[in-house]
Amino acid sequence: MSTQHPETLALHAGWRADPATTSVAVPIYQTTAYQFESPEHAADLFGLKALGNIYTRIMNPTTDVLEKRVAALEGGVAALALSSGQSASAFAVQNLARAGDNIVSATGIYGGTWNLFANTLKDQGIEVRFVDAADPEAFARATDDRTRAYYAETLPNPALRVFPIAEVAAIGRSLGIPLIMDNTAAPLLVRPFDHGAAVVMHSLTKYFGGHGTSMGGIVIDGGNFDWEAHAARQPAMNTPDPSYHGAVWSQAAKPLGPIAYILKMRVTLLRDLGAAISPFNAFQILQGIETVALRMRAHCENAEAVVRFLSGHKAVARVIHPSTATGLEAERVAKYLARGRGAMIGIELAGGKEAGLAFIKALKMFYHVANIGDARSLAIHPATTTHSQLDVADQAASGVTPGYVRLCIGIEHIDDIIADLDQALAGL
Repeated sequence: MSTQHPETLALHAGWRADPATTSVAVPIYQTTAYQFESPEHAADLFGLKALGNIYTRIMNPTTDVLEKRVAALEGGVAALALSSGQSASAFAVQNLARAGDNIVSATGIYGGTWNLFANTLKDQGIEVRFVDAADPEAFARATDDRTRAYYAETLPNPALRVFPIAEVAAIGRSLGIPLIMDNTAAPLLVRPFDHGAAVVMHSLTKYFGGHGTSMGGIVIDGGNFDWEAHAARQPAMNTPDPSYHGAVWSQAAKPLGPIAYILKMRVTLLRDLGAAISPFNAFQILQGIETVALRMRAHCENAEAVVRFLSGHKAVARVIHPSTATGLEAERVAKYLARGRGAMIGIELAGGKEAGLAFIKALKMFYHVANIGDARSLAIHPATTTHSQLDVADQAASGVTPGYVRLCIGIEHIDDIIADLDQALAGL
């Protein structure tokens, strides 16, 4: 489609009607395999001479619409949907980094991603070097000859300090290093490709779905990184891959378009590790995407009202939200979050850990869950849950303190949201 308006893309991108039935709704293609037209057709598909359905572990027509729609919303060239956001984070790195390589990551990331990077990838021989993104040059200082990617969250969960996308992307491109952005917390608010990112990923479980029913993740290829120009820096994309008859991905993808990164991920990592999203979950997430533009506006409006309420409350020592940023952080908020400041809010309670836990217990309408991005309002105490596997120093580096509570503001009526917060704070 020619439009770039997210409200329209969310309803129309990647689909018009089912060619067999003329169904306007995307069908759930609940199948594992697909009939080949001929032996030659099958060979062309397996040999990457043509793109098409082979097996649902690798691709599926329902999932294909989801991938095209999210790619259109982000301004990318192609996408790969996966079983979860965690799979997307892992694949985004593993697609480039091998044992002995490293990536540089911002410290302000989700606790589950921190564990993935600090422990699981470490066990696989991939080192992750954590730096404070307040200084973009920290990424350059942590880089060596084996650095394959930079990684960050647009709106870090739970620190909520907007990441300097353009600044770090420019540093990376000068060195042949792509910036991978986790945009889970800011769909439609920011398009990282517009600021120089090379890869974007999401947990589809969150805002894109919005209903809290279905797991999913996605990686989007911006098609804007010249892998071939950085052959020494990016060997995974520029040396023969023995798992696919010696294919050199920067070359093999050329007849299909600038999709080398995502093509490699689909036909190697997804094929071999099998983190496929189910067609039913892809369908469910597509239903959520249809209203994501409306929901994000409501989320952001409600969150700003909650910030105003909390900022004057005696039990709250500090409110953490992009709208409260000052100085350089405020400049970054204005640059990257012009379409909305996001729905997550952090609050530091004056009574520390005990106050945080008491506040959680006192909430009545808010759900106490680990998720973010539901239409309903959510709350959690990260130090004892999502970030509890981190030691105190690593918690602090990621933005978590004993008295920190993360709120994810839903789309309920604002009076009801504030009333629940007010009564829960009253007992502290």
